[in-house]
Amino acid sequence: IMTHNTTAARRLIERVGTLPPERRMVRLGSEQLQGYTEKDWKAWWQQKEIQDHLAKIFAPVGEASRKHDVKISFHPGQFCVLASATPEIVERSIEEFEYHADLARWMGFGKSFQDGCKINVHISGKRGPQGIIDALQRLTPEARNCITIENDENKWGLDSSLELEKDVALVLDIHHHWCNTRGEYIMPEDDRVKRIIDSWRGVRPAMHYSVSREDLLLEHSRTHKPDFPELEEQGFKKGKLRAHSDYLWNDAVNDWALSHWQWADIMVEAKCKNLASNQLLQRHFINTDAFTGKIAA
Repeated sequence: IMTHNTTAARRLIERVGTLPPERRMVRLGSEQLQGYTEKDWKAWWQQKEIQDHLAKIFAPVGEASRKHDVKISFHPGQFCVLASATPEIVERSIEEFEYHADLARWMGFGKSFQDGCKINVHISGKRGPQGIIDALQRLTPEARNCITIENDENKWGLDSSLELEKDVALVLDIHHHWCNTRGEYIMPEDDRVKRIIDSWRGVRPAMHYSVSREDLLLEHSRTHKPDFPELEEQGFKKGKLRAHSDYLWNDAVNDWALSHWQWADIMVEAKCKNLASNQLLQRHFINTDAFTGKIAA
């Protein structure tokens, strides 16, 4: 199974490597190694011969990404809560995060700050930014070099993320920010965006983009950005508005998202993944023929 999964990851990266340069970015699934942190199996995975074998079979995955200039990322699940107020949850979350760091290290990443593979998590947990700072001190160097923090749509929004600007690279999720602020369309010239850029220490940042579901806003114009307060007045709930669409159906929101491409690669988090990211790229080509960075799912 481990050999099958690593071969599939390599082939996926090689396939992405055949796309135009601006599409060469991919999020790998967390389910590469089944039971890696499960209490009855983790000792088996930590045997030297197994670790050596994993390093051998994951190395070609990283080599393929560098050969084809494909940026890689992971997004551990919502149960990875580094800022939890419960010590046992923090322990398990660090273990889960380090599993992803192991994958990155075997692929040859994590040797320097944001060197091609990011491992993205939300702040999550009652302890907030301070909980992340405390957890960082317990992570391996590879994990600290790969970790990114994303602003949340609920409690820990962009202002909370910015408390960590000197500690980690920050990922701006513009849909989360729209939900968290109940309607702000943050602009690339915003001082907060500059602080996000600075958190990447000279590396080109990544950002996340999605929009409210098309089957929720059936009657909404494609050429006007949704107005959060107006939608709330009409009876739409925040929990429904924050759900991700299948495609990027709103041209006005797409144009706003594309305005951020000048400073960050855009990771599309729509449900239809590469089909939606290609839709956004085609919208870009309608407006301009200039190449700026990467757009991918």
